[in-house]
Amino acid sequence: MALFDRLKDQAKSLQQQVQGGQGSTPHGGAPHGGAPHGGAPHGGSRGGSRAPLVGLLKTQLSSIKTELKSGAYRDASMAMCALVAAADGQVDASEIQQMESMILGNEVLQNFPPEQLRQRFHKHVDQLTRNFAHGKAEALQDIAKAAKKPTEARAVIQTGIVIAGADGHFSQAEQMILREACTTLGLSPAEFQL
Repeated sequence: MALFDRLKDQAKSLQQQVQGGQGSTPHGGAPHGGAPHGGAPHGGSRGGSRAPLVGLLKTQLSSIKTELKSGAYRDASMAMCALVAAADGQVDASEIQQMESMILGNEVLQNFPPEQLRQRFHKHVDQLTRNFAHGKAEALQDIAKAAKKPTEARAVIQTGIVIAGADGHFSQAEQMILREACTTLGLSPAEFQL
């Protein structure tokens, strides 16, 4: 548990740094009127402001990679990725291909055979495409399987954030899906700056 506490302290420290940097301008944007980390200067996507968090979460996930080998984590992560991909209610072929590439390139998810990841991801994407409400309920059931182990539960949310932030955009719809997943797992969205 000491490892998780240390990672949580690192996340809090980063959150304070990010908030401190945003508080230095009247509108919470980047200092000197620029866009934070390549994101939109004001309004629009908040992807740029999430870049430090995404980087930290990748590091945290890598440090606990050996603990994330269960089927529950695999299934919950693929359900989370499918929900992120379909968060806006639409999923096109190029988005699926890009998401699949991010999944297969994710260091922690390389614990699992690529075909298992593809199969589970596509199962959820297909369900979400046919009937979003039903697909979402199915995905949240798979996500709930990770609730038994707090480290895995947090890792599922962290994986969702990393995948959502990988394209540089972190939409409101993606944030809402991640908040719902937090609730399903019994976690506070505030812990993940959601």
